[in-house]
Amino acid sequence: MYIHELSDWPGFKWDHEGVSAALAAVRHRQGRLLGRMEGLGFRLREEAFLDTLTQDILKSSEIEGDILDSDQVRSSIARRLGLDMGGLTPADRHVEGVVEMMLDATQNYQQALTEERLFGWHAALFPTGRSGMQRIRVGDWRDDASGPMQVVSGPIGKKRVHYQAPATERLPVEMPQFLAWFNAPDSTDPVLKAALAHLWFVTIHPFDDGNGRIARAIANLSLARSEDSPKRFYSMSAQIQSERSDYYEILEQTQKGTLEITLWVQWFLGCLDRAFDGAEVTLRTVLRKARFWDVHARVSFNDRQRKVIIKLLDGFEGKLTSSKWAKLTQCSQDTANRDINDLVQTGVLAKDAAGGRSTSYSLTESFDKTA
Repeated sequence: MYIHELSDWPGFKWDHEGVSAALAAVRHRQGRLLGRMEGLGFRLREEAFLDTLTQDILKSSEIEGDILDSDQVRSSIARRLGLDMGGLTPADRHVEGVVEMMLDATQNYQQALTEERLFGWHAALFPTGRSGMQRIRVGDWRDDASGPMQVVSGPIGKKRVHYQAPATERLPVEMPQFLAWFNAPDSTDPVLKAALAHLWFVTIHPFDDGNGRIARAIANLSLARSEDSPKRFYSMSAQIQSERSDYYEILEQTQKGTLEITLWVQWFLGCLDRAFDGAEVTLRTVLRKARFWDVHARVSFNDRQRKVIIKLLDGFEGKLTSSKWAKLTQCSQDTANRDINDLVQTGVLAKDAAGGRSTSYSLTESFDKTA
């Protein structure tokens, strides 16, 4: 039996005393993080916000196995927010749709959550009307025409059913009830409401696909309300992705349990608390970038050089070689060599210690030592 089949659904209950300490601790860290970010100054705050939102969108999609291009996501966000960022990468309509949904959730957090708004988010997620090769109902509730909505894993013939959602006939009652609760002003802390809304929405599972991403967008909306700000500097989705197995395990355990959901709430708050640790990494990265550009303020970089340097500052995977440079910037090998040699001469890049068949390069450490 699933929790939506219980007679007192959706009467969630939890240990208020046991949860209150964790909630207070999370709220304290949340406030301290906001205070630190306010002290950064406008330019660095915008950089931190852009980095965080990019990660949040990438990781929320990655949880569902949808790998987006990070340059496209970052460029789409910057363009929509009017942020000053050179070398914007054109984004395909799928990326644009995902970005549009998340920005609507976080930038317009004070607006009511309605059926039409959810339908718009869903249509933005699936601009072609398909999920992979399969045609789905877009911008409308599922109809279960091909059978009950189930969350399954495993190969054909050995599938394991982790969860089965309420029948589609119940959606005209379930969704208005959920939306009325979410929009109603009450005494529930918005951080706690984010945890409840996430669980409630994915339990109803109202769409053919995209339920997890939309549930995380709803949680982000509630978190934005908790700070009364469209800008956040931590990524709950990135943390969920790093704890993906635990996330699915606690979700399945909760949906097959009772309406006493203390363990889910505690896990959600703990995950959010650990997301603040990720914000510290983002902050260090942003400060490192700022130091780099300050130290090299008098160096004239072309667009190709700036693009690769940004990649290096963001954490380039593997070793940077001239052939990778040419591929990244879509230039000839000769042009790549000229770009690299120019940066070596100005002290921005240095050759790595000999090893392997190709010479590789890294940023010099001089700007880090000026901190």
